[in-house]
Formats: sequence, C-alpha cells, structure tokens
Amino acid sequence: MPSPIETWYTDIPPITRIYITASCLTSLAVQLGFVHPLQLWLNYDRIIHGYQWWRLVTNFLYFGPLSIDFLFHMFFLARYSRMMEEGFFRNKPADYVWLLLFSATTLIVCSTILPFAYMPFLGSPLAFTMVYIWARRNPYVRLNFLGLVVFSAPHLPWVLLAFSLLLSGQLPMGDLLGIGVGHIYYFFEDIWPRDPASGGRRLLETPRFIRWLIDSNRQDDGIELHNDSIQNNDNHVVSDDENDDDDEVDENGITREMEEVEERTSDNDDITFESATTAISSSSS
Repeated sequence: MPSPIETWYTDIPPITRIYITASCLTSLAVQLGFVHPLQLWLNYDRIIHGYQWWRLVTNFLYFGPLSIDFLFHMFFLARYSRMMEEGFFRNKPADYVWLLLFSATTLIVCSTILPFAYMPFLGSPLAFTMVYIWARRNPYVRLNFLGLVVFSAPHLPWVLLAFSLLLSGQLPMGDLLGIGVGHIYYFFEDIWPRDPASGGRRLLETPRFIRWLIDSNRQDDGIELHNDSIQNNDNHVVSDDENDDDDEVDENGITREMEEVEERTSDNDDITFESATTAISSSSS
C-alpha cells in the first residue's frame, strides 16, 4: 500500500511534478556537495563568455538548502502550480509549458534591463507569477488570511506583498517582479483578446513548435482549432465547418473553467494561507 507522501506525489500533475522534482534534486545536490550555488545562479558574464547556458534554467530550480524554509517553498509552488495545471490548463500541457517558458524568459529580461530588479535566483518570482495569474482568474473565490481578513482572490498577491513588507521592512522586489510578469501574461491572454481593437487575436498564443513538441501524439481538446480550407473535386474551395463547436468552447472556455474551479472550492471557500505567506515572506527577505 503506497504511503500518503507517495500518493500525494503521484497525484501531482506531470509538469508541476517535474518542476518540484528538479528543484528537490537541485537542492539535494547542493546539500551533498556535488554542486555549489555559485554554479547555478544567474551570472550573465558566465553565461555569455563562459557558455554556461545551464544557468538560464538552474536559477529557477534552486530555492535554498534543504530546510523548513525550502519545504514551505515547495508547498507553495506545488499548491498554486497544481491548481493552475489542474484548473485552467487541464488537458492543455503545451499551453502550461508555454506559460512557464514565457514567464521565465520575461523574468530574465526584466532582471537584465532593470538593475533594481536583478535577482540571482528567480524561482520565487516565477512562483509568485503563478499566484497572480491564479488569483486574477478566480475573482469569486473568497480567502481567509490568518483568520483575520477575508478578501477575494484577486487581492491575494497584494495582501502577501504587504505582509512581506511588514515582516522584512524591505520592498520585496521578487514579489513585485512576479506580479508584473503575471499581469503581462494575464493582460495579453485574458483581457486584450476581448477588446474589439484586437480582432480576437491572441498575441501570446502557444507557438506551434511547442504544441508539436508536447502534444505530438495526443488528442488535446483544449487546443483551439482553426478553420482549414479544402478543395473539392470541382476545384471549389470549401470551408471546413466541423470546428464550430470547438470555437464556441474556446469563446466561453475561461468562464467555464472558472466555474469548475469554484465548484471544487465550494466545500471550503475559506482558505488559510498561513503557510503560503511564510514561504512568500521567506523568499522575499
């Protein structure tokens, strides 16, 4: 009979499980002395002149040595990444991989061009990006912060930001960076396509290469299908209308997914984020 930890681990969706496993193995390798944190951090000089390209990835995997603080980080990452992957990105692994790639790339760019935003390790800002997107896509979920304040989910990032500021006395740049990148994705993926000026075009649509790489051998109902043109025997171009139902699903996808997430949390609308807050405050100090 599997242990509770084994059951919990195997129940985690694949992309989140891979990220958590890689993060744990990275911290374990540092703990055992196989690698040093200085070999993992985001050092642009070593990346460009030393061709140490792995730093572009490892800076997102190291959350510190094995400790209680590390466990809080893993809990925090597993909770929100799992809710994202099982909720809005259910049956859409390519879209979720693209979200992580876009967020990680944008964090690196912002950390490069904004001197005040530079951080050697960007794992915590990436996790905070997940929190922001999840919060904005769940406007009707009510949260209970430390049993003192009840608020709607979109206020969660700002509540955690204020709490981190109160505890550390310093502005948590990692949290702000995560909020900024999360809002960029949320705006271009959820707000801009609904604007008449956009013509319904999604600027952050998942590239075809990512779809081919992730979904090459599976049928993904969440992928938006485009009308193709076929030519009949009389050389007339005929429009393919078989995807009308899918287009209707895509149009109302966000609303329906929000209802599904609300349905899952209906039995426990008040969620205590004491542990998550500890992780946020620790990562910002």
